[in-house]
Amino acid sequence: MNARVGSVKTITSTANPIIKAARALHQRKARNESGLFLAEGHKLVLDALAVDWLPEMILMLEPGDDGDPGAQLAARVRAAGGDVIFTNGAVMEKLARRDNPQTVIGVFPQRLASLATFTHGTVIALEAPRDPGNIGTIIRTADGAGAAGVILIGNSADPFGIEAVRATMGSVFHVPIARTDLDGFLKFSARFPGPAIGTHLEGAVDIRTIGPEEPQILVMGTEQAGMTEELARHCSQLVRIPMDGAADSLNLAVATGVALYELRRAYL
Repeated sequence: MNARVGSVKTITSTANPIIKAARALHQRKARNESGLFLAEGHKLVLDALAVDWLPEMILMLEPGDDGDPGAQLAARVRAAGGDVIFTNGAVMEKLARRDNPQTVIGVFPQRLASLATFTHGTVIALEAPRDPGNIGTIIRTADGAGAAGVILIGNSADPFGIEAVRATMGSVFHVPIARTDLDGFLKFSARFPGPAIGTHLEGAVDIRTIGPEEPQILVMGTEQAGMTEELARHCSQLVRIPMDGAADSLNLAVATGVALYELRRAYL
């Protein structure tokens, strides 16, 4: 239990240093330097609190009486040691960088998992994904399908960027996420107790014929070029998702979802 009780302040100026620091978290540089990220919405803050992922602070519109859900949330955050900043709609729009923002924005510490924690289940490995929306959608899908976690290989978009976090719909607080370079992933894959199954346009095996068997790694290539040859060579098996139409490929998040549910069909 956190012995510290969070403070309460009211700030209505976008020039305030606290507001400026929170706004800066839209930039990857600021997130990297601070180790913090933004999560918008009452639900996401509650999701985080449910798994003891405590915010450093929340910024929110001032609630009504004590029975207001916003007041109850503020009390929970303070009791957990987080600060509460009450503000106005204009500041919230600046913080969210969009009209009609959520009424609550949380500032959270980032958490990354160690590769050593992935020893079971189906692990998703993404090679250099560049679209934060895809990353967030895949994290959400991993949560829905019961995957063990997501590994980002190489120069990927930031899973703690606001667009990615929005797309997770709270699953960022439930799915372990790790980052590594290609060499680190190949070393991890070599000692992992199950196969690395890569989806590839040239895959000789229909993914529907793969018998579900965990542990396993589902390896997905880049959005534009697919899987690099070096990574493909190190997969235990290359599979394809059958296509019937004019499109020759699927969006990365869609393809990952199709493949993940196919590989985990015996466990759902």
